Amino acid sequence: MIFGIDIGNSNVMFGGIDDDGVIFREEIATDLNRTAIEYAIDFKTALEIFGIRTDSVEGSIISSVVPQITSIVKAAALKLTGKAAKVVGPGLKTGLNIRIDDPATLGSDLLVDSVAALSEHKAPLIIIDIGTATTLCVVNEKKQYIGGMVMPGLRTGLNSLVTNTSLLQQISLEPPKKVIGSNTIDAMKSGILYGHASMLDGMIDRAERELGKKCTIVATGIPAKKLIPFCRHDIVIDENLMLKGLRVIYRKNP
Repeated sequence: MIFGIDIGNSNVMFGGIDDDGVIFREEIATDLNRTAIEYAIDFKTALEIFGIRTDSVEGSIISSVVPQITSIVKAAALKLTGKAAKVVGPGLKTGLNIRIDDPATLGSDLLVDSVAALSEHKAPLIIIDIGTATTLCVVNEKKQYIGGMVMPGLRTGLNSLVTNTSLLQQISLEPPKKVIGSNTIDAMKSGILYGHASMLDGMIDRAERELGKKCTIVATGIPAKKLIPFCRHDIVIDENLMLKGLRVIYRKNP
């Protein structure tokens, strides 16, 4: 089993995956103040809950967009497995042909998602990752990563709305019964959910128009199941996209 870790701005997602598929997947909050042993304890606890022995872990691989704790989590993985973790970045083979202005600036999370989508779906591709930010990655028919779009995430947009207004309160991200809300709460739910879905639909339309081709569209991220059903495009939801991509990259770097 490969132990995959994705360090995001809000959460650290980790899980086990082998050539047959995902064995388990869990998340904990990203905390810049935690030590390696604290992260290691959380990882070991998850393995124990799922009845997995640490000596069954072949190795580990990390994707991170929070450089402040990459080395800490890498040390935690070493404590857990006794083996040095691979870190997605310079020097690691990915198989992805990156055609943007500065390939070194491509976030490892976007890279890994794209590698995973290409391994399972037909190009051209649009890969949507809904997290702290909502990102769209575009891979053309030649399987080249050509760029994408970055927008505030679902919860990020809601938090900004509540923080910067006096009379609006936090709400649960549940769909209202109708688009035209007849009270403030339903109006906010409609704006956040249907508004975000409409934004995705619009951006997909513009990307496809620019490419001149219809794309396979894949979405991942915790809110994807809640949001994507309100989109009008045919979008495949894959919550394990990151782990699948980490497995592909791990295999390319024996």
